[in-house]
This record gives sequence, C-alpha cells and structure tokens, in this order.
Amino acid sequence: MTNPKDFLIEVKDLKTHFFTDDGIVRAVDGVSFNIERGKILCVVGESGCGKSITARSILQIVDYPGRVVEGQILFHKQSSQGNGASQATETIDLAALNPRGTEIRAIRGKDIAMIFQEPMTSLSPIHTIGDQITEAILLHMPLTKEEARERAIEMLRQVGIPKPVDRIDTYTFQLSGGMRQRTMIAMALSCNPSMLIADEPTTALDVTTQAQILDLMLGLKQEYGMSIMLITHDLGVVAEMADDVVVMYLGTVAEKGTVDQIFHDPKHPYTQALLRSIPKLGLRASGQRLNSIRGMVPDPYNRPGGCPYHTRCDAFMPGLCDRIMPPPIQLEDNREVRCLLYGGTDAIPTDASATVKVK
Repeated sequence: MTNPKDFLIEVKDLKTHFFTDDGIVRAVDGVSFNIERGKILCVVGESGCGKSITARSILQIVDYPGRVVEGQILFHKQSSQGNGASQATETIDLAALNPRGTEIRAIRGKDIAMIFQEPMTSLSPIHTIGDQITEAILLHMPLTKEEARERAIEMLRQVGIPKPVDRIDTYTFQLSGGMRQRTMIAMALSCNPSMLIADEPTTALDVTTQAQILDLMLGLKQEYGMSIMLITHDLGVVAEMADDVVVMYLGTVAEKGTVDQIFHDPKHPYTQALLRSIPKLGLRASGQRLNSIRGMVPDPYNRPGGCPYHTRCDAFMPGLCDRIMPPPIQLEDNREVRCLLYGGTDAIPTDASATVKVK
C-alpha cells in the first residue's frame, strides 16, 4: 500500500467541461489518480479520451470555453527549511486557484512544467531559443540576465544540443524536429520542477530520435528526482517508461495499476483490447490480421448511457452495461477498474446522457 506522504499530486473526481453553443462536452468526467514522487505515470487511451485536457487541467491552462467545474487537484509542495536538512509540505488545491492568478502562475514552469506535443507551434518563431529559455528562468529564479543565459546554455548542453553556445541564438525554424523537442525539454527543466508533464513528446519524431528523447527523459528524471506524467498512444513506450498506468476512455478512468499489472493481467475489456491491438513480430508471416477495436469513440455530444465503453465491448451485458455507470471497483494490490464484470451491478441506473443546452 502506497503511503499518502509519497504522493506529489492527488487528482480527485476531476471534471472539466466545455460549454459550447451545441451543448456541454464533458471532456473529463470524474477522473481520479495519484502521481508518486520520483515515479512515472503513463496515461493511455485513444484520441478524444480526455488525456490532454486532464494534463492541462492540472496547470489550469484549459482553453475557453472549457473550465474545471468540480473536483480537487492536490499538489503537495515541499520546501526546505533552514539549511535544507528538513522539508515542510504545503498542500495546494490547484483546481481552486484562479487560472489567471499569481499563485498558479508561480507554479507553472517552476514546480510543474509541461512539454507540449508539437514544439514548432509551442515555441515562438520570432524569438531565439535562448530568449525563450532565459525568460522562463528570469520569471521564476533570482538570477541576472547573464546568469540566466549561462543556465540556459547549460540546460541545452544537458539535453544534448551540440555547440549550445552557438545554438542559443538560433531560431526554432533553424532546428530539426528532434532539436526543437530537446529545446522544449531544456526550457521545461530550466527551473528544476518537481513534476514534468509530457504530452505525447515524441509523436512527430522518427523512431531513432524518439528513442533518444525517451532515454534523455529517463536520465533527467533520475538526475533530478522529479515525477513525470507521460501521455502517449504508444504502449511500447509505456512498457519501457512507466511505473504506473492510467487507462482513460471518454473522460473517465477505465483502469489503473502498475505497469506489470496492466500488461500481464489487464482487467478492463478496453485495456485488453488495446493490448491485443499491439503489432507483433511475425504476425504477417503467420497470415494473421492485426486486431482492432471495433467502432469509434462516441461523439462527445451523444454519450451513451451506462458504461461509456459498452457500445464497443465484447463482454457487453444487455440491461446492465447500457443502464448502469460502473463505480470504481477496488481490487487486490491497490488496483482499480470501472467494469460491471467485477461488481457494482446494484448501482443506480443512469439514462442516456442527453445534450444539455447552455442557457
């Protein structure tokens, strides 16, 4: 059983909704999970399952018309006392902070940093990479411009940018995709954050560069002792990187557990289907077809009643799965799954989720 004192982030029943003219999109609908200090949590699921919005909710950078409407995001911030021999822990509910307030802005980039999916659109094309990294350093650290520039050069060196003294004055369009991603990592780590959120950081990269970026993240995690929340579609990356795994589907957590539990003994039919869809060596030679999950993620304006996965589930139980939203079921070894196969059939039935018009 994990000691709660080891948690850096506790997400409790988080709900993030988008209020549009066509109705309310429940992008994140009651998500709960914990991130331990010094551990890597991988969040997996198909596109449209709420992974990125969950990450953005932690930093309160959800785009309009979305906002966090319910739940808690407890950040257990540690600060040194005296000579640094002892540490005091302050608990901050990030969900309760003003997204534009000074308190959350002091946490963004300093305590919790984020690497976005596409660095070309996340970095400014009209400023040098040195200007962008030093701006983050000067905002959060008591350094002079010269000291901030030296720190930026050192961070570029740490992430493997060749000739960082020369590269610091280049623009993003003068760098390759891998070097732009390394620049994003250097900026994110420039203020020694407690946690790094990486939103599909290797999606647009070739496999060789992808492996280099993942090895870099692992090395920096060990060096700095930070936690990482990694969002990815690649289950091979999950197997290599993760300590714990959260499987999301349509804004909810379908299953969570350690990486060994998820890969060797998946419980939820969705998790089982994801693992069956992994390409395997020799599949073509044997004449077998690659498994796929039938159907698609439902339209967010027309969510099915009951279990959100029941329209695609091979274990569908008529009269139950289409009427009852499964509660979180606690299993052995601190595992959790949302599926009526493991209990919860006595829960109160729910009607199909109708589109709610905004007044």
